[in-house]
Amino acid sequence: MATNIGMMDSAYFVGRNEILSWINDRLHLNLSRIEEAASGAVQCQMLDMTFPGVVPMHKVNFEAKNEYEMIQNYKVMQEVFTKLKITKPLEVNRLVKGRPLDNLEFLQWLKRFCDSINGGIMNENYNPVERRSRGGKEKSVKGTSKVSKSLQANNMHHPPVTTSNKPPGPKQAKSHTIGGGSNSSAEVQALSKELSDLKVSVDLLDKERDFYFSKLRDIEILCQTPELDDLPIVVAVKKILYATDANESALEEAQECLNQSLGLEADEEEETLEGEEEEEVEIQT
Repeated sequence: MATNIGMMDSAYFVGRNEILSWINDRLHLNLSRIEEAASGAVQCQMLDMTFPGVVPMHKVNFEAKNEYEMIQNYKVMQEVFTKLKITKPLEVNRLVKGRPLDNLEFLQWLKRFCDSINGGIMNENYNPVERRSRGGKEKSVKGTSKVSKSLQANNMHHPPVTTSNKPPGPKQAKSHTIGGGSNSSAEVQALSKELSDLKVSVDLLDKERDFYFSKLRDIEILCQTPELDDLPIVVAVKKILYATDANESALEEAQECLNQSLGLEADEEEETLEGEEEEEVEIQT
C-alpha cells in the first residue's frame, strides 16, 4: 500500500476539480469546494469504499459542523489507520480549520492511496448512499435530499410539458417553419461559436488558476520548513496565506507583525552596539 508518498509524487499535482469530480462520482455526492470535506466524513467513506466494512460508518457524522464533531470523525479515521497499519500522521488541528490547501493535500494523498488498492477498481456492490445511512440500517436523509435537489434542478432546466386539448393550427405551424428556418440556422451557428469561445476562456482561466495555486502551494511548503518556521517574514506570509475570505485586513496584520519583529530586532542590535561601545570606553580608560 502506498502510504508513504513524497511531496513530488504526481498525486500532489492533481487539481481540485479532478479531486472533487472523482469524489462526487464514486460517493454520489455533490461537493463544490474542497473545504466541504474538512469534517473528515468524506475521507472516512473513501476508506470504507476501498476497504468495505472496515469503517464503522454508523459513527461517522456527515452533518458535523463544529470542530468537536469533526474531531470525532477523525478519531474514527485514526482507528481505521491503526487497523490498516497506515503510518501517515493525521494533522487534525489543521484539517478541521477548513483551510483549502491543507485539505486538498490530504485528499490528494488519500486518492492516491485508494487508487493503489486493487488498481483503483471500486467494488460494484458498494452502495455509498446506503452506507452513509448509519451503516446501511436506515434510509439516507442526506442522500434523499440531494436527489430531490437534483430533481428540482432538472425541472428548472427542463420545464414540464403542458398539454392542450386545442390542436395547433396548421397555418401557424407552416408559417413558423417557413419564416424561422434560415434564422434558426444562423442563431444556432452564432450560439455554437459563442459556446466555443466561452469554453476556450474557461480553459484559460482554469490553467491560470492552477498556475497560481501551484505557486501558493510551493510557498506554503517553503514556509513549513522547520528552520524557517519562526522567521518574521515567514510568519507574515503565513498570516496572508491562511487568512479566511472574511478577513480583509490580512495584509495589514502581516505588515504590522513584520514591522514589530523588525523593530524588536533593530532595538536589540542598537542595544548590542551601545554595549560594545561602552566596553571599548571602559577598556580605553
